[in-house]
Amino acid sequence: MSIPSKHTEKKANNTPEKIKVSGVILVDKPKGMTSQQVVSKVKYLFKSPIHDSKKAGHTGTLDPMATGLLPICLGEATKFSHYQLDADKSYEAIVLLGSQTDTGDADGQIVEQAAIPTFDTVMLEQVAQQFSGAQQQIPPMYSALKKDGKKLYEYARAGIEVERAPRDIVIKAIDLKAIDHEQIQLIVTCTKGTYIRVLGEDIAKALGTLGHLTALRRTQVGDFNIENAITLLELEALSLDSRQGQLMPVDACVNIDAEMVLTTEQCTRIHMGQRLNVFEQLTDDIRNYITGNIDSESSDNKEIAVHRKLVSEADNSDQSTDTKPLIHEIPVDIRLINEEGQFLGLGAVSLNGRLQPKKLIQR
Repeated sequence: MSIPSKHTEKKANNTPEKIKVSGVILVDKPKGMTSQQVVSKVKYLFKSPIHDSKKAGHTGTLDPMATGLLPICLGEATKFSHYQLDADKSYEAIVLLGSQTDTGDADGQIVEQAAIPTFDTVMLEQVAQQFSGAQQQIPPMYSALKKDGKKLYEYARAGIEVERAPRDIVIKAIDLKAIDHEQIQLIVTCTKGTYIRVLGEDIAKALGTLGHLTALRRTQVGDFNIENAITLLELEALSLDSRQGQLMPVDACVNIDAEMVLTTEQCTRIHMGQRLNVFEQLTDDIRNYITGNIDSESSDNKEIAVHRKLVSEADNSDQSTDTKPLIHEIPVDIRLINEEGQFLGLGAVSLNGRLQPKKLIQR
């Protein structure tokens, strides 16, 4: 009787590889759940004996009190989630005037109260104008930001307040409307990293009182809109196949239109991590895209740049100006597809024709 080799025995014990669930789903987060709890629930709903949904993440935390749009990336789509992390976001909130809580929202304890002055539409418009544009905001103590390896809310729960560096933000659009003599509706579109709880508190102070949020709903993340989101209850009611049908493509988070078609040989090489010379493949459209993207990035950062304090000439006197990359060497992200039109991932391409693979998906 022959004894099977170790190789044969290992092969016989192999189980079929599970299908990796990949794509993006827009969830309408319910009140009371953390963003991570929503992710865990979605992972469970896409799991099956033949489907692997272990790899998943969201594109920007919502507080437990908040509701609204929470894009969730599964599988290969997680590689591109940062495009939505960096995207502008829109919110609707209600600010209750006259009291401040330790968390900045209704989940906290009231720590201070103040009289509510009379206000009208004109005053609200003036206050909204004050908060429009580039500015700095100090993050709240009740946040997941870290200080010396410890989350700020851990310090806050221990009654310790630590110094926080202000963050550069831009309020792209803001509208304030009176609901009654003590409540204001806040509608805002802002850059990443903006804390609406802090914005609500600051607006109340500008009106001469205190305030905190009693409701917060995210309505938009980049090009994603709450109207296209599904609730967890609706998702749970669907069959597994129907749930799969709710998934957007793995590149749904990528807000890049420009693409470059690679040959079979080039596809093989980039999957080996090799850089390519694609100078001959730089069409006029791609060149214009690269140039425009470089100009756009400079423009997008201008509002924040002018808001920051100017660095003195003395601080820069010892810096060489020739350390800046030449314009034809600056890389810009671009979609990569094969000759069959399949999305391969992202590469960084520059006007000199150099293409560096950046984030590639596995098929």
